[in-house]
Amino acid sequence: MKHILKLIQSALLIFIFVAGCDTDKLHDMNINPNAVNQIDVNYFLTAAELSASNNGLRDDRYTDWRTNIGMCAHAIQQLASTSTGTISVGDKYLENDVEPSNAPWDHFFAGDGRVTMEIIKQTGPGGWYEGRKINTRHAARILRVLCFHRLTDWYGSIPYFEANQGIEGIFQPKYDKQKDIYADLFKELDEACAAMSPSHPDEGFANADYYFNGDIAKWKKFGYSLMLRLAMRVSNVDAAMANTWVTKAIQGGVMSSNDDNVIATMALGPSEWTNQNGISRGFAPGDGGQWQSSFLSKTFVDWLMGPDKNSTADDDPRLMIFTAGIIKWTPNEVVFYETDPLKQRGLPNGLDGAMLNTLMGGPTIPYEHFSAVNPLMFEDDEPYMIMHAAESEFLQAEALERGIGSGISGTAKEHYEKGVKLAMQMYTVYDPSFVVTDAQVANYLATYPYGVTKPALEMIGEQMWASKWMNWWDAWSDYRRTGFPQLVPTNYPGNATNGQVPTKLTIPAYEATGNPNYKTGATQPDRLVGKVWWDGGPE
Repeated sequence: MKHILKLIQSALLIFIFVAGCDTDKLHDMNINPNAVNQIDVNYFLTAAELSASNNGLRDDRYTDWRTNIGMCAHAIQQLASTSTGTISVGDKYLENDVEPSNAPWDHFFAGDGRVTMEIIKQTGPGGWYEGRKINTRHAARILRVLCFHRLTDWYGSIPYFEANQGIEGIFQPKYDKQKDIYADLFKELDEACAAMSPSHPDEGFANADYYFNGDIAKWKKFGYSLMLRLAMRVSNVDAAMANTWVTKAIQGGVMSSNDDNVIATMALGPSEWTNQNGISRGFAPGDGGQWQSSFLSKTFVDWLMGPDKNSTADDDPRLMIFTAGIIKWTPNEVVFYETDPLKQRGLPNGLDGAMLNTLMGGPTIPYEHFSAVNPLMFEDDEPYMIMHAAESEFLQAEALERGIGSGISGTAKEHYEKGVKLAMQMYTVYDPSFVVTDAQVANYLATYPYGVTKPALEMIGEQMWASKWMNWWDAWSDYRRTGFPQLVPTNYPGNATNGQVPTKLTIPAYEATGNPNYKTGATQPDRLVGKVWWDGGPE
């Protein structure tokens, strides 16, 4: 990836420059007005893959830090913070119309949305690569679905069919209903997955694809797994749509092994701001420094430790993977205060510094008392996991429990248990020490028998929540859809939701004031308490 990054950046700069200029003037300067069409679209595919991992086109920590971490990780109570600033607004349900809500709108419309649209245009009718770069074209369609399902899941109704059409003169795109967007996302996945084939000429596809190195079978599994995710996401509001697309996803073949996981590799170079993991950048001391502001929440630590706090026998084996313990993390070293699993402590959500001091009986330095994230998982060149096979197993278990779709082999219990195993054993890509043995998984499953310890759907929902560690914004969507885990909301003074977990991001003010279609098209109320269609809001 590193050896092509500068070429990608140069290509994108040319693309942005030409797209914004008057081609007649360029012609007068004896410069080919179609020069952008002659850039190899495989550069754009790599850029789109970078963008999907919140990298490539801007500060690579911005969207993760503000939204994935600041809003979503805290709202779903995997992290907690005493801060009242933008880096933890989800902890106390504070409204910030700038950073947490603006960040993904800025990043994904300008990043994945724009770049994938250019690939699709250039490989389509009249494009420079019409009839060529076929796998590149359809990989871009899958990435575009990933981009826009994220956006519509966060904001509700958004510009979709007219999005990224500025070069065609559409500067104020109309808004589309989420139900209509979802219908088209399913169509795109269906067509793209069917069209990808190893029989097509490679034309540089494998070298450009740093997710799977051109492995078409894995791309198809990625696309059909997205289809399964989206089908289950609409299952509470459109049973027919859910049934149709769950069935098609299973027929197509979804992820079933951690070898199928969608992972973006990161690097330390070529600069401090490029190629690095944005989540890690948010936490690293001397950079984002989130480690000393946000800690594992009491909700999450208590769940991981199990009901018997005096024994590790009922602990989730991921406890000491997600946290290194109670530590002080500096740019030069990690000082360990407490690494005993029995002595881990999560920070309660919804507290500011004064409230914490009252709780603890005096002035308190949080990192001396509460479990922090594990630095071995948050180095700048850590891989960025976009989607994993455990999710597909949990969704199949849920579909079987609820009678959604057809063609799923095995039992709900089998898919649940396989999902737990995959989820517990997928972290060695971060560090070899993060091994969870088959025996540990078996012990955990025996300790918490499926459908016995809690109702089956609740157990599935909780395990999906735990498996989305670091993919917090998708865990937030899962929580809004399933209601699991059963969180106890905070009610910090002056919060914006009257003490309920946020259910939507607000559309940026510059879009609301600059696009007249916002007034009639955006999901209302356009506040943190608004609801998207699949969560019971308007279509």
